[in-house]
Amino acid sequence: MAGNLERALSIIELLAKNGGRMPLATIADTLNIPRSGTHRLLAMLIDEGYVRQDEDHGEYMLALKLVSLALIYLSTGGVLDVSQPVLDRLAAQSGELARLGVVEDDHITFVGKAQGAKSGLRYDPDMGSQPPLHCTASGQAWLSSLTDEAALELVARQGGLGKPGAGGPRAPKGIQDFLAGLQAARERGYGIASETYEAGMTSMAAPIHHPVTGVVVGVVSLAGPTSRLPDTRLEALAPALLEAASDMSAATLSSPYFKRSAGKMEGHVVLASGGKGSPKSKAG
Repeated sequence: MAGNLERALSIIELLAKNGGRMPLATIADTLNIPRSGTHRLLAMLIDEGYVRQDEDHGEYMLALKLVSLALIYLSTGGVLDVSQPVLDRLAAQSGELARLGVVEDDHITFVGKAQGAKSGLRYDPDMGSQPPLHCTASGQAWLSSLTDEAALELVARQGGLGKPGAGGPRAPKGIQDFLAGLQAARERGYGIASETYEAGMTSMAAPIHHPVTGVVVGVVSLAGPTSRLPDTRLEALAPALLEAASDMSAATLSSPYFKRSAGKMEGHVVLASGGKGSPKSKAG
């Protein structure tokens, strides 16, 4: 039973990461599951309402039940109520994509967004994505609140630095390059990723600290084409970004989700208040 559950969840994750639509043979071969067993698992997921099959082409795809459950969870956890007004304001102020990412275990997941770009180039990635920590502004914003050792440990869990094809043309090439970026983020109070994740794209992100524990429970970010976000523009937007992070921080007390998230993250080794002090063993 446990094996079937694990395989069924693997199918759901695979579909989600591949556009939500795949043929049976590709699913079976990718997950190394016999095709007969894959067919039975897909039939079970169809019966439960998590997957449906295209009648014309036979491909399997995620149904909306999974999305609905996720939205219900975020709504009852207070995340959307807390974040959306702040994201809408930040998007309007910047004219770029504003997003909320929540920290959970060893990754960040984007759960809210507001698009400020009304015309021209627009950056609008999928919701629910989990950014790589070593080459994104969101990852840098979170990791800059931790000690170098803790940050490197989390990056290692994602596969480490310098993986072929990982990141953009200006991604950190080694540990010293990565740590220099973290230190710069600590001094600024926010992370910057200019073509480190994707060519032609720039982002900036600020950590959201729980107001009681001080633990980083999320990040708020802005992202857009590099042509619209040179250094001078990033500096001009920084006050609005930091204000949004501060407002999110104050509002987390009313969100049951962020309360749980802060409790989970207290075990991470963090820097002293302000980001520039000496490390201490627990969040205070």
